[in-house]
Amino acid sequence: MNRRHFLSVSATFTGGALIVPNFLFALKNQSFVNDNSQCLVFIQLNGGNDGLNTFIPYDDPLYSILRPNIGFSKHEVINKSNGMGFHPILKGISNIQQRGDLSVIQNVGYSEPNRSHFRSQEIWQTASASNEYLSNGWLGRYLDLQCNGHMPTAGINLDTIDTLSLKGEEPNFITVKNVRQFKPKDTETETVTLSGNPQLDFARKISYSVNEGAEEIQDALKQSKTEITYPKSELASKMEWIARLIKGHLNSKVYYTSLNGFDTHNNQLGIHHNKLKELDEAVTTFYKDLKDAKLMEQVTLVIFSEFGRRVKDNGSGTDHGTAAPMLIIGGQNKGKVLGSNPDLNNLDNGDLVYKTDFRSVYAALLKEKMQFNPKDIGLNNDLVKGLF
Repeated sequence: MNRRHFLSVSATFTGGALIVPNFLFALKNQSFVNDNSQCLVFIQLNGGNDGLNTFIPYDDPLYSILRPNIGFSKHEVINKSNGMGFHPILKGISNIQQRGDLSVIQNVGYSEPNRSHFRSQEIWQTASASNEYLSNGWLGRYLDLQCNGHMPTAGINLDTIDTLSLKGEEPNFITVKNVRQFKPKDTETETVTLSGNPQLDFARKISYSVNEGAEEIQDALKQSKTEITYPKSELASKMEWIARLIKGHLNSKVYYTSLNGFDTHNNQLGIHHNKLKELDEAVTTFYKDLKDAKLMEQVTLVIFSEFGRRVKDNGSGTDHGTAAPMLIIGGQNKGKVLGSNPDLNNLDNGDLVYKTDFRSVYAALLKEKMQFNPKDIGLNNDLVKGLF
């Protein structure tokens, strides 16, 4: 199944009865190879988030020189330390850092960066090299080895389309558009032999997984409730459902979602402010929800984008760039700023030079939080040090 066909498969049902091949009935009641209590939660900022206006090098004089139209003054930046500070709207996220539960990894990227949204997202989602094309995602490869047999809810993707990150040889994840409406449907139990058509059998497996996974999701929702009020935004709604599933002991290893709108070529000040506000409110509420439930130590929230923006503004916005910071919240991280401040005096054709390979962050997450050897899925990068 190629990527285009894969991305068109989502966790919805068509009309009619489901006929399940014999081999699918062995899929129930499977477990993880390493069944610890940790899980990873990802928020992908689609469009290329401007890292320099998210975690701001306000003390570098080149920042204001290169960004005369969209730069922030020292007095506007919040939670200032070592020449860096947060966008003024990120009050909740900066408070999480002050509590010691947020690490910032500076200058994250990869060699020979690609400025195409589609291709750069593909690189991040598969953990490939710039000139390498992989058909399965890095988290999908992890789940293939982590699951002791097929597990429909090993990964949960809350979005309108599937994510390549979770695609593996087995459909060990489910894409859910609306958790409240995601319920199992009656299916026939008639069994048939394999069809001989691999794509048809894979589609049947997905359909069966969806129904079984829907049952598990609804069971988890029955065991949990929302104790605090979430903001009224699309991302906040997704984060509320993820919190409910975690508190309801769904026991998924990976939760994945995204926030669109970060391609700020024009009118960046207003657009970026609004998108970061949505992010800040959703993340802060999610953090408090799980902190109150005493579950935040088991949950590691990762916030990233496919690339940053160019250092010099274009008049009212910024164009596609390269390196940017990653944010890691919870999971007993050490609450540090890792890596040096962005070097605005040493640019690569107007772009930041990356210092930390994103695959090193992935490797650290798998090794130190999920007790999994990242080399088993082709991640041979050195682990980021000082994160956990």
